[in-house]
Amino acid sequence: METLQTLTLADEAATRRLGAQLAAVLAAGDVLALAGDLGAGKTTLARGLIQAALGGCEPVPSPTFTLVQTYEPAAGPAIWHFDLYRLTDPEELIEIGWEEAMAGGIVLVEWPERAGEALPPETLRLRLEEEGSGRLAVFEGEGDAWRHRLAGRLAP
Repeated sequence: METLQTLTLADEAATRRLGAQLAAVLAAGDVLALAGDLGAGKTTLARGLIQAALGGCEPVPSPTFTLVQTYEPAAGPAIWHFDLYRLTDPEELIEIGWEEAMAGGIVLVEWPERAGEALPPETLRLRLEEEGSGRLAVFEGEGDAWRHRLAGRLAP
């Protein structure tokens, strides 16, 4: 796993903007794994991405208790937002639609470490870390495909 890009996010608004920029980069079949401590901004980034894809300000609840929320943009593939914090075993993924999501949607995964071996190798990983009063966004992935797709498309 190599570091593809690192961005400094000054505040919550910058985190939402980064999510919106990612909405224009992701396509059907892509998996974005969002890692970081509680309060790191994973859900904030996911909300920015989903709202941008939906073209408006539709409410985007955290799937902490439901484990998954699905969104159907007017144009483009379905977006599956998983929050695996309460998952106790990766085998539970089957019960919450994991295979269906992987069959052609855009998949956002909070707490990806709880998915075990279920994440595909081409997953784009985004780690959010505290950095002063803001956040550091560290993108990681395999090979050059993500590096080329992200190049020049993301700014804090």
